[in-house]
Formats: sequence, structure tokens, C-alpha cells
Amino acid sequence: MAIGKWEEVDQLVKRKIHPPGDQVMMMEVQFQKGGIGQEHSHPHEQLTYCLKGVFEFKVDYNTIVLNEGETLHIPSNAVHSVVALEDGILLDTFTPLRKDLLNSEQSKGETK
Repeated sequence: MAIGKWEEVDQLVKRKIHPPGDQVMMMEVQFQKGGIGQEHSHPHEQLTYCLKGVFEFKVDYNTIVLNEGETLHIPSNAVHSVVALEDGILLDTFTPLRKDLLNSEQSKGETK
């Protein structure tokens, strides 16, 4: 698996999955201004901590601005997306494990 390696999601977003535990995992995501996390949902509960920058989230169609040092809870199955209002970094924590992300990392092999 490419755990601990940076992966380019697109020109404005890259991510790194940290080594997971048995039931919880973290993923660091770096955004350039204007970078987007596309609308999606998943059955996993998510906490997002803003390490740097300002982000606009849509969670179940409610708009939330997340600033450096703040945390956002995203419930299971909530439809959500994000846009970086400036360069920034998010630390996402998921429980249970996002096997979809872990399996996609394994299938990609070496990452950037």
C-alpha cells in the first residue's frame, strides 16, 4: 500500500493517508486556493480539523466556513463538499476505516 505517500488528486489538491489503526484513520489533504473536494457521501463518520487556511463546506446543503484551528463533524451518509477559499491543509479522521480509500491506494501502487 502507498500509505504515507502523497497522491495528487488534481492540480490543486493532494492527499496523504496516514497509517491506520483498527477502526480509525487519518488523511491529510493540502489544497491550493480554489481546490475542490467534490460532493459525495459515505457511511463513515468524519471529523475534519483545519490545520491552515479557510474552507467553505457544504454539509447536507448547509454552508459552513471552517477556519484554522476549527473542527467540523460530518455525520455518516451526509452529502458534503468543500472548496478552499485560500491555500490550506485539512486533517480528516474517519471511523470505521475508509476501505474504499485504502483499496484505491493499494491499487495505484507508487504515489507522488
